Amino acid sequence: MLRNLDPRKRTMAILVGVVLTMGGLGFASVPLYDLFCRVTGYGGTTAQADAGSDTILERTINVRFDGSLSSNMAWEFKPVQREMTVRIGETGLAFYEAYNPTDRPIAGQASYNVFPFTAGGYFNKIACFCFTEQVLQPGERVQMPVTFFVDPEIVDDPDGKFVEEITLSYTFYEIDLPEPAAQAALTPEQPAKTTEYN
Repeated sequence: MLRNLDPRKRTMAILVGVVLTMGGLGFASVPLYDLFCRVTGYGGTTAQADAGSDTILERTINVRFDGSLSSNMAWEFKPVQREMTVRIGETGLAFYEAYNPTDRPIAGQASYNVFPFTAGGYFNKIACFCFTEQVLQPGERVQMPVTFFVDPEIVDDPDGKFVEEITLSYTFYEIDLPEPAAQAALTPEQPAKTTEYN
């Protein structure tokens, strides 16, 4: 069909097709990359599990906890415990503490990864505050749990079997308040002024 078009129109149609294809690929790249990271553990992306491991090994691994904030986040945020030693396959429970020292509600979302990156696919979170957005009211301080285990298959991985320590890192970013919290953050409206007409 393109062969029957004028050469200029054919070139234009091809260029439009290329632009649309590139735009579609660009739009799909973020979710595809995220899926790739979650499946492979690439870049220290952790796995997610519905329940703990059925197998617990005698071998232990040290898990360190790290917390940071993006430059525009006004919270204070840190791990309650800096590290713990767990058996591979054993379910661990750690807490992070967040505090909102401001006079306004602030919503946050945590991004996360583990180091070394080779351990990402073997570090499984069962429950985590990072799965949902968090809202802290002015002056509110909370402890947020993360439940995890290290998959016993790590000992069969050519690189993973040498891992003796894993660092779990979180960074909190400020996000827009969800609608109900945004409404609660509004100051009470002043009563409407009434105007009397004579």
